[in-house]
Amino acid sequence: MTDQIRLPKSAPRPQIAMLLIGLAAVLVLTRAALPEGLIRPPDWLILPFADWVNTVFTFLRDDLGLMALTRAFAGMVEWLLDVTANILYGKSRWPRLGPLPWSVVAITMAALGAWLGGWRLAVLAGGTFTWIAVMGQWQWAMETLSVIAVAAPFSIVTGLLLGIAAWRFRLVARVLDPVLNIAQSLPHFAYMIPVVVFIGVGPKAGAIVTIIFSVPPMIRMTALGLAKVPDEVVEAGRMGGATPFQLLRKVRLPTARTEILVGVNQVIMQCLAMVVLASFIGMPGLGQKLLQLLQALKIGLSVEIGITIVLIAVVLDRLTRAWAMRQPQHHAGGLRWWQRHPVLLAWALAVVLAFALAQIFPILAQVPRREALSIAAPIDLVMDQVIRLVDPLTTWLRWFLITWVLIPLRDAIQFLPFSAILLAVAAAGWAIGGWRSALVVGGFIALIAVSGWWDRAMITVYMVGFSVCLAALIGFPLGIWAARGEARAQRMLLICDTLQTFPSFIYLIPVVMLFGVNDVAVVMAVVTFAAVPLIRYTTLGLRGVAPELIEAAQMSGATRRQLLWQVQLPMALPVMMVGVNQSVMFSLFMVIIAAFIGTQDLGQELQRALSASDVGKGMVLGLAVAFLGLAVDHLIRSWSRNRAA
Repeated sequence: MTDQIRLPKSAPRPQIAMLLIGLAAVLVLTRAALPEGLIRPPDWLILPFADWVNTVFTFLRDDLGLMALTRAFAGMVEWLLDVTANILYGKSRWPRLGPLPWSVVAITMAALGAWLGGWRLAVLAGGTFTWIAVMGQWQWAMETLSVIAVAAPFSIVTGLLLGIAAWRFRLVARVLDPVLNIAQSLPHFAYMIPVVVFIGVGPKAGAIVTIIFSVPPMIRMTALGLAKVPDEVVEAGRMGGATPFQLLRKVRLPTARTEILVGVNQVIMQCLAMVVLASFIGMPGLGQKLLQLLQALKIGLSVEIGITIVLIAVVLDRLTRAWAMRQPQHHAGGLRWWQRHPVLLAWALAVVLAFALAQIFPILAQVPRREALSIAAPIDLVMDQVIRLVDPLTTWLRWFLITWVLIPLRDAIQFLPFSAILLAVAAAGWAIGGWRSALVVGGFIALIAVSGWWDRAMITVYMVGFSVCLAALIGFPLGIWAARGEARAQRMLLICDTLQTFPSFIYLIPVVMLFGVNDVAVVMAVVTFAAVPLIRYTTLGLRGVAPELIEAAQMSGATRRQLLWQVQLPMALPVMMVGVNQSVMFSLFMVIIAAFIGTQDLGQELQRALSASDVGKGMVLGLAVAFLGLAVDHLIRSWSRNRAA
């Protein structure tokens, strides 16, 4: 009887989805006869979101006096930036201790690497800072790191406190969850525009936008870590007479240490990514230099800067990961101080020696630009030869993609009536999650329609859609190949983890070298960036299939191909879909970032809004990008939940 009651509720879902698809097809086929209001959102339907946002910001800035508060905070941040700048590269500010000799910084990073991860990490960390010095990039790198040194602690503390509040109070969690979903879906430029309006441009604006951008992962990881603390551990603390505050400080937070430190890792990597991109709002350092070199098409020097940014990213990632995995050490009783802390003692002696030698040999304090090494000329020579060799292929590929793929795809998606696209999206939602999902994803797309940026959004959709499909053709086969052996899988995962540490700006360097400044370069950058999560999660999903299932299939006589298609891929599909989800989000971010070398999509308009300090336009465009990502995220998550059920 129960089954008879439930069937009518679930049975119509495919039929309703097919009906919506049919209606969408009818609208496409009868486009010529449709009224203009069904082809493009009519003017009366466009809501002045940008004006509303600007009104709110004007009220906050002028009437509510928020400008005074933000300027006071900016003043404090600027003072801290002056401190770190003085210590790291000698800016003439208090405490007038700097600049530290590069050799001292390199020794310090090597000692930190040795303490956290052993000699290999010590060589990587010390070698990276030695490279920065001898390549004459010390001041640019220190300008970048001085901002991270200020922004990361702010983000970590803020995220930790908000994460504790979200774990402790359900209402806070309910409020923060949708805010974090949107915040982690907004493109980088959407964060910059309001900061420019309230703060201005320069290092302090770069630091503040970096703080705001990097807080969300710390909140999520703190709340997750505290929620995973076993009840038995907490009960043991209570039985020991601990107060609620003592339980939090001495029991819950130490138990959640690994998750919290993973959050610290994500914060630092987000800080580096944003500091590099903050060059668009006057943030000096490696990002600004790379932007200038890319715009001038100076490939050799761009590669030099790119290598430095990549090395810094890898070092920061490896150090914070090692910190997260490192367990507290307990020394045997009776050991002397130098026996308990040999690395600290070696570091102190090496630093004293380095300071002394830097007074005798100034090159150990600072490498002048005229004496710095450079690999730009050899790189330019090699790249000239490579470009000449592959030029016939890249020229043909550029022509083919633009003429026969990109332009037809763009025209096709812009030909479709917006009403048909709305129905098709709602049909996908209904087929996957019922009427609620149809309303959610349809609502996201409808908000884009009434924002007034439909055509630009569709250009973004076609760029992202095509790029993700190309990335899938690369990522899935590579992931399947990597999953065939444990050693091969570990090597591939290491490569993917390393590639995911690179700031997205770095992916523009090779494509600009090969394809110049055009839409094809954007697509190739997006494909490269988006393929990484597909490879990673395909490998993880296939390696995670239970060995018993594989053995049972082999015993039943399944061939290698049958085993892959009928057992491994179906079981790994939920994990692979996580990769698809991340690939779409990565593609959206990269398309927006790469807009300065091509495309006429939402990213180009976002950069114009940033140049004009138009908060309303920037926020609306940023939310349009976020809604595209959230719609895909909702569909994939709903599919995963339904499949698990």
